[in-house]
Amino acid sequence: MAKSKTPAKRARRAEANRLRNKAYKTRLKTAINKYEASLATADTEAAQGSLLQVTSLIDKSVSKGILHKNTAARKKSALTRKFNALAQ
Repeated sequence: MAKSKTPAKRARRAEANRLRNKAYKTRLKTAINKYEASLATADTEAAQGSLLQVTSLIDKSVSKGILHKNTAARKKSALTRKFNALAQ
């Protein structure tokens, strides 16, 4: 543990941020798993709704600094390609 007040506070904030980021990433992964489950059922309407929700979560994670913008673009592209393959 830090000896002075400022590093101790930074350590507390870093831990709080780590837990918040972990929770957000977990929520994102759960949404992606639900989307892939809806793809497995071949229900295009449900899959499209799930895709919109996942895309929104990915964009929010970029704005919060949880994901890098290129990582987010890669994830969205891969998910959209899966949906387009199902829709055809």
